[in-house]
Amino acid sequence: MQNNWPTLACPSGNGTKFWAHEWNKHGTCSESVLSQHQYFKAALGLKKDVDLLQILEKAGIKPNGESYCLKKTKKAIKDAVGFTPWIQCNVAPSGNRQLYQVYVCVDTSGKNFIQCPVMPKGKCGSSIEFPSF
Repeated sequence: MQNNWPTLACPSGNGTKFWAHEWNKHGTCSESVLSQHQYFKAALGLKKDVDLLQILEKAGIKPNGESYCLKKTKKAIKDAVGFTPWIQCNVAPSGNRQLYQVYVCVDTSGKNFIQCPVMPKGKCGSSIEFPSF
């Protein structure tokens, strides 16, 4: 988990609080089908099968501090997973809206992508900055 799903929060911890949050917010939706271990194993499997960074880079969208069209960003991900993602933005130090999180949803088995039943809050403009990391 440390290598494949690290917490990037500052100050950074050992990941336990972050993973507990992920389980409580997302994993419990599938607890009738998956144990905690199975949930994280399925999530890591999806991450391996669907590399969002690679998908975006293939579409010419790179984490280089440049701005990209939100529609093009969503289309690149939709073409790869079959469903439109939700893109959440925050405000960069420059004042621009920047890519913060990408949401794609899966069924309770953790194997199949589905249309997200609920989209989180967070407004992006038509152009979003993809920060370097």
